[in-house]
Amino acid sequence: MLTFTIRRLVLSIPTLLFISLVIFLLLQLAPGDPMAQVPLTVPPEVKQKMREALGLGAPVHVQYWKWLVQFFWVEPQVLVDHWFGTAFAEGKLRVISWQTRSPVMDIVIQRMPQTLWVVGMSYIVGILIALPIGIYSAYRQYSLFDQTGTFISMIGFSIPPFFSGVLVIVIFSVNLGWFPSIYDTTHVVTDWASFKVQLQQMIMPVMVLALQTTAQISRFMRASMLDNLNQDYVRTARAKGLKESVVVLVHVLRNSMIPIVTVIALGIPSIFGGAIITETLFKVNGIGQLLLTALFANDLPMVMTLTFIFAILIVAFNLIADVLYGILDPRIRYD
Repeated sequence: MLTFTIRRLVLSIPTLLFISLVIFLLLQLAPGDPMAQVPLTVPPEVKQKMREALGLGAPVHVQYWKWLVQFFWVEPQVLVDHWFGTAFAEGKLRVISWQTRSPVMDIVIQRMPQTLWVVGMSYIVGILIALPIGIYSAYRQYSLFDQTGTFISMIGFSIPPFFSGVLVIVIFSVNLGWFPSIYDTTHVVTDWASFKVQLQQMIMPVMVLALQTTAQISRFMRASMLDNLNQDYVRTARAKGLKESVVVLVHVLRNSMIPIVTVIALGIPSIFGGAIITETLFKVNGIGQLLLTALFANDLPMVMTLTFIFAILIVAFNLIADVLYGILDPRIRYD
């Protein structure tokens, strides 16, 4: 297992480098110029200096190197000067957002906590609700609980976030006045009272996002459990006199979790990618809203960085899912 993990980690390095190169080259072909937003009264020589300050006057390979190095918070200025000349001899090696004129990674770090508070919590809540529902629905197939769970799951799949978000705002914020409709990103948790305020403003966006997560994972869990409940080893375990709870919650559940691990692991990167519609609807100043704003503003450095973060998370959690396969299923060995 250790050898497999190390080999996958080594192979992921050229994979990520290739992905980063593809992302950079594709976005370089996108139309748009950050200087297009500069007023016409600005002299051309000033615009040229602004382009050089943003790194736009450098060759493509220098721009790629600069973007890649700043992503990992490494600033080998001496190596850059030696390999690519003195184009960036002054100042730190940082990629600047075209829209805010601030370092890209600094903005991402500022926005990340808001996304983790809302989207991360909704994913955890969705998983904690979905797994028991899927397990019990499969064990009590075609029962009233199973049919109710199927109906709610279909609703969760069918209703898009922009509709369910507006619906909960109208019901719980406008009519009942229980929760605030706008998420206060400046709120700081310092004591129990401020923590309760944080929970109140998180409930509605978490509710909207958790509905979709619960609907998806509970259906996968139910299907996987049903597939394993009809296997020969389950009948053998019952014939040996094992308790029904041990058969279902130990033997069947362990084998059923193998495909669910893939679904959960591949869904985790979406947490860090943010929920664009929900964050925009509830005014959550997170990564999703940042990506949407960068796309509208044609802020290519910001879009490249956020896209590459998403790619790294997908590769990492694919590796984690493969390792968990060997832990959950003794038949899977990588030695």
